[in-house]
Order: sequence, then structure tokens, then C-alpha cells
Amino acid sequence: MSDKTEKNDTTNPISKYITIHPGIRSGKPCITGTRITVADILGWLATGMSMEEIEEDFPEIRRAHILAALSFSANRAQSIKTVVYA
Repeated sequence: MSDKTEKNDTTNPISKYITIHPGIRSGKPCITGTRITVADILGWLATGMSMEEIEEDFPEIRRAHILAALSFSANRAQSIKTVVYA
């Protein structure tokens, strides 16, 4: 792995933790290696679950996954805003 790739993985965990595959959950962004979508995580947070509760209920999910889901969502929202105002 090159230094550039390693640095990218450290500074931008989205590509490391979020994947999109047409055959998994109809192409919705998922936590890598799971069928848990970004929308699932956002929904749980919206209902008041803490990160600790999510990690406890879903042992395959770590804090880094939750933060990557939030970052992915924020980036997607920003790109929509950019397109609207462009």
C-alpha cells in the first residue's frame, strides 16, 4: 500500500468503512462486510440510541463505522447543496 493510500485511509475512513454494491441491500451504502446501511445507523441515532448502545446491540459495528456513516451522510448532503446552488 502506498503512503498516499495509507494517509487517505487515515484521514478519510469513508472509503474504508462504507461500500456500495448493487447486490447488497439494493445498492444502499453499507458498513463494509455487513448488511447494515448508513441509513440504519442514522435512524438509530435519530431515535436516541447512543453510539455505545449501537455498538452493544450490533457487535460488528464500531465507533469508527458510526463516524464514517455520519461523515458519508454529511458529504452527500453537502454535494446536494452544491448542485442546487451551482
